[in-house]
Amino acid sequence: MNPVAIITKKRDGGEHSPQELHFLVQGMVDGSIPDYQLAAWAMAVYFRGMSNAEATQLTLAMAASGETLDLHDAIPPGRLIVDKHSSGGVGDKTTLAVGPIVAACGLPVGKMSGRGLSFSGGTIDKLESIRGWSSDLSEERFRRQLRDIGLVVAGQTADLAPADKRLYALRDVTGTVPSLPLIAASIMSKKLAAGADAIVLDVKCGRGAFMEKLDDARALARLMVAIGTGAGRQVTALITGMEQPLGQAVGNALEVREAIATLRGNGPADFQELVERVSAEMLLLGDPLCPGLDVARSRVQAAIASGAAFEKLVAFVAAQDGDAEEIRHPERLPTAPVQRMLSADRAGYVQAIDAREVGLTVVELGGGRKKKGDSINFGVGVVCLAKVGDRVAVGDPLCTVHAADESSAAAALLRLGTAWRVEEEPCHPLPVLLDRISGER
Repeated sequence: MNPVAIITKKRDGGEHSPQELHFLVQGMVDGSIPDYQLAAWAMAVYFRGMSNAEATQLTLAMAASGETLDLHDAIPPGRLIVDKHSSGGVGDKTTLAVGPIVAACGLPVGKMSGRGLSFSGGTIDKLESIRGWSSDLSEERFRRQLRDIGLVVAGQTADLAPADKRLYALRDVTGTVPSLPLIAASIMSKKLAAGADAIVLDVKCGRGAFMEKLDDARALARLMVAIGTGAGRQVTALITGMEQPLGQAVGNALEVREAIATLRGNGPADFQELVERVSAEMLLLGDPLCPGLDVARSRVQAAIASGAAFEKLVAFVAAQDGDAEEIRHPERLPTAPVQRMLSADRAGYVQAIDAREVGLTVVELGGGRKKKGDSINFGVGVVCLAKVGDRVAVGDPLCTVHAADESSAAAALLRLGTAWRVEEEPCHPLPVLLDRISGER
């Protein structure tokens, strides 16, 4: 096949055959197609788009471009391998609570997770705030832990969907990152390669997410559901709000503490609601004997109330060389030496919180990376004490800044001063769940 002919076909609005897409993906992996041709093709896709069938074939080809995992021998018979993916957002520590809950309910959870990107924190970074915890696991150890503990979270390996790694690097420097088909193929190819039979997608929408508009989030969710269905998987997508930070804590160790509190039944209301819903959706997909969402949610709540979910987190952390005593005593987790409060300068109701500004402030404090390879200060962050809909008086706390020193705390307070908008008019709390899309819709 000729790469130029494939590029011009998409440039002119044509639809690729499965053979053409597999040829392109093979060229990404073996280097036979140069970067400039792949970049030209990505730009053509950006402008012309892809059909659901094309996006599915691209995803399957990318998933098959490297190592693929089959973990069925490590789970109970009759169960499906269920994965969860979040598109990322400010304060999104959902996996830290959902994983132990679902595992405590008897559904093994084996995840490949990533690190933080820009204002959005990463699951691996958060877990690494626990002393000794490691994401570097061999496949044999991954399987053994999944079988013995029922919960494992590892870093993504270079051998998993390597075509995606090359294509994403090109998209990053050619202005084609926002292409919905390429976003969907990137996400879903890694999930398929990691062996998922069923996938629950948490697509974030709002100022604190990469998808700010609800219509765009719906379009991405529907495309990923269509890809998963076309690939023979069960997929449910939840579109969830990210106009304000999720929960209260933003920052690695702070978010681990909040996940621990949630597993003890003391989490913030919005985070508790999301955790229970995502966990219930995973049980509904992964356990064919589960009769419905209400029963699944009852099982989730029972796992929290009994302490089984918390104990599963303890066992999981210990299995990956982490200090389990830091889970039992979260005050031992990294703590920033300077803590300063931002207070309301007027009375009224919190109308809005700029989630992205909060996330970027945490990056400036040292809680995220400005460039690849930057070190992270696990103890710093922001705790949001007043959320949208809350009434505040003059002097009431809006948030607490956790900083490494006085100067960075002062800079953070100055920046966050415009992130909270307080007006006299009452307003309602923001909804957590905006939409649900499944393969049946």
